[in-house]
Amino acid sequence: DRVAFRYVDESGGTTEAANPNGSVDDIAGILNHRRNVLGMMPHPENLIEAIQGGTDGRALFESVMDDLAVAG
Repeated sequence: DRVAFRYVDESGGTTEAANPNGSVDDIAGILNHRRNVLGMMPHPENLIEAIQGGTDGRALFESVMDDLAVAG
């Protein structure tokens, strides 16, 4: 499965209301066949500082940085 992320509601269910752009099967992110390239429709970089309106996207970038540090 190359689907990395889906739009879901707070309980983890896929709903029309949770999918802001109407993507097929609620897909929000996909991986290439080697699973080393991620394409995403949501823009978590827009929500990494409170001054930008929220910090929901920050955890994604912090987890990537943690993995890169371990792979070092």
